Amino acid sequence: MTGAVAVGGLPEMVAAQKAPSFPKGTKLSILEWVSFVPASDVEFKRLAAEFGKVAGVDVTVDLINMNDLNPRIASAIETKSGPDIIMMISNWPHLYADGLADVDDVAEEIASRDGAYYEHNKKVSVVGNRWKAVPLCSVPSTWAYREDWFKEVGATKFPETWDEWRKVGIALKKKNQPMGQAFGHSLGDPNNWAYSVTWGFGGAETDQSGKVIINSKETLEAVKFTVAAWKDCLDEGGLAWDDSSNNRAYLAGTISATINGASIYFVAKRQFPDIAKVTGHAHMPKGPGGRFYNIGGQGRAVMKYSKNQQVAKEFLRWFMDRPQYDKWMAANDGYTVGPTPYWEKHSLWEKDPKLIPFREASKFGRWPGYPGPPSRKASEALVKYILVDMYAQAIKGMKPEDAVKWAESELKKAYA
Repeated sequence: MTGAVAVGGLPEMVAAQKAPSFPKGTKLSILEWVSFVPASDVEFKRLAAEFGKVAGVDVTVDLINMNDLNPRIASAIETKSGPDIIMMISNWPHLYADGLADVDDVAEEIASRDGAYYEHNKKVSVVGNRWKAVPLCSVPSTWAYREDWFKEVGATKFPETWDEWRKVGIALKKKNQPMGQAFGHSLGDPNNWAYSVTWGFGGAETDQSGKVIINSKETLEAVKFTVAAWKDCLDEGGLAWDDSSNNRAYLAGTISATINGASIYFVAKRQFPDIAKVTGHAHMPKGPGGRFYNIGGQGRAVMKYSKNQQVAKEFLRWFMDRPQYDKWMAANDGYTVGPTPYWEKHSLWEKDPKLIPFREASKFGRWPGYPGPPSRKASEALVKYILVDMYAQAIKGMKPEDAVKWAESELKKAYA
């Protein structure tokens, strides 16, 4: 048995290899990103095909680039046609809530079996007390860094604080071994810096009530720090980088460290073993406000326009059951972290201690809009790259005070 709660539901039938009672010719369409882990896409498609075979359903999985997902979702909701299941990233369930079906039954069933979801996974998926997406995973980003190069400048471990980080970064850039960070309009890496560093210095977009408070001395210090780090520590090509640029730069040996998921490391293990041997992972440094990660989490939403909502729910229920999810998580090789603490016990963490920081990162995870709610307004601020542009404009020469005031003005429009 799969351990699913729903007695007589599709999971039980799948376990027994019985034909479920879906009409002949039933179809299920799923829209996903092109993962930064090719093996993840292969395994997802394999599992989707397996579900289709045992459920008697024609399943198709379409893969598109991450930054193309938003317009596809908006178009599907507007035309009321498209995939039955669509990948959601971070706060997107709040942004698209009116077009998403409720999935309370599936989400709560998983939590009753595997334990309560991490707070950030739940916050971004629940809108008005209704589950609008089933939490699938998180993709934490820690620092990947060259242990050998850090040791050469006297750092036997990755810096614990941002001040220490900057000192090491200065020494590395002087040796033409800068760290790397993207500040372009790409959903992952630029936002990881913008939100995590803002929180780390004690700044925030809003307070707990949702009032815009970005224009603070704490945010200003975060911006000033970033401008200085850009000049002293970072590769100055990062304004034009997307989410894959830093991967390529690290593996080419042109940068010494970068914020990223585990994808750099496992590509290195397979293609650049000498780099993998000297690559370590470490947590985001602490600032005056603490240590934080921008981890909105990922979910999968069943679209309200779908005529196959029950089939879609049964797929998600089956996919998230332990026998299937275990295989998918193993294929991700540490790139994804399960949505509940149950998956902290997965064997892959013990096989490679270098991956441990990824397992731990969820404990420091927060959502865009924190400490306020991950609302539709916070989602709009995220997809408009307001925080990213605040930093980018200051890097390009705008006075930090003016960059913060600009962000305040834009956030007030988003939160109006």
